[in-house]
Amino acid sequence: MPRKPPPRTSAGYGSPFLTRVEIREDRRNSDLFPFTLPLFQGHFAIDFPTPVTFLVGENGSGRSSLLEALAWSAGFNTTGGNRDHRFTEDGHGSVLGKALRLVWSQRVAAGFFLRAETFFNFASHLESLGSDFRAYGGQSLQQMSHGEAFLALFRHRFEDGLYLLDEPEAALSPQRQLAFLGILHELAASRAAQFVIATHSPILLTLPGATVLSLDGGQLQTVPYAETEHFRLTRDFLNAPERYFRHLFAGEGDHAGEE
Repeated sequence: MPRKPPPRTSAGYGSPFLTRVEIREDRRNSDLFPFTLPLFQGHFAIDFPTPVTFLVGENGSGRSSLLEALAWSAGFNTTGGNRDHRFTEDGHGSVLGKALRLVWSQRVAAGFFLRAETFFNFASHLESLGSDFRAYGGQSLQQMSHGEAFLALFRHRFEDGLYLLDEPEAALSPQRQLAFLGILHELAASRAAQFVIATHSPILLTLPGATVLSLDGGQLQTVPYAETEHFRLTRDFLNAPERYFRHLFAGEGDHAGEE
């Protein structure tokens, strides 16, 4: 029997599977990291109204901690992979993950958790299993550049399901970020795929119909991509880099000629 297609949103994308995440107050441990971060102090809940949600914020805002906890709570290993990959012990994600309540419109088993910083370990694990890599385009991920391996994963491994991606742009040039943007749009529009993505990339943030959620200052706020610090700073710097150089390089020649 053919699968019923997912309902469509106003942007033309399928409705998300994971619709809300919140902290269970009876499982909060305020003395442990990452509960010590401002983001997780007090009431915490996020709604996912669209199939693609971007998490933005400065380093230390809690983006990666939240994504890792979501991965643990959804059944992924917190070092990356799908639900079948158990190549290392779970990391800190279980601390917050045990306190999360996930609300689903439809529970799904398929998906993937990508951590840019541990992707090499994931590729090594596949090699150790003697994988034939047909699910990744037919070529060993370790025989590609980092960026090529990422795109092979996105193009061949991502289909239906829940995909949690921590800084997928880390290995991608601007041109390949555009390629990934096209893949992301196609998957969200034509398949039953949902993405929650922590990113610093102003290119990825432009995806039409996506929700951009800022975590800066310990506050959750939905913002237009053009109002994010990532976008504004990149735009202003490229328009007039010399203005920033005057501050960045101030005093560089103050001690010139001194013995």
